[in-house]
Amino acid sequence: MAKRLVEVFTAGCFVCDGVVKQIKDLACDNSEVVVYDLNKKYETNECEYKAKAYGVQAVPSVAINGKLVDCCKNNGIDIDALKAEGLGQN
Repeated sequence: MAKRLVEVFTAGCFVCDGVVKQIKDLACDNSEVVVYDLNKKYETNECEYKAKAYGVQAVPSVAINGKLVDCCKNNGIDIDALKAEGLGQN
């Protein structure tokens, strides 16, 4: 049986580090956890490509077997909500 691929997208901050630790603690022997720090430049652009392909809008985010987990979807910045709170208005 192939291992479950768990990809964690982070910004390398203490909030993300805490989530990475929790995920690693939860992962079983049948899971391979790969952490991508989006602030680091890698020799390839694999992490950036995957983040875009999966639709990562915020970090930390988790994809399992090539699919962004539902709880990590649509959590990016909502420009309309920011405007409703007065951003961009005098």
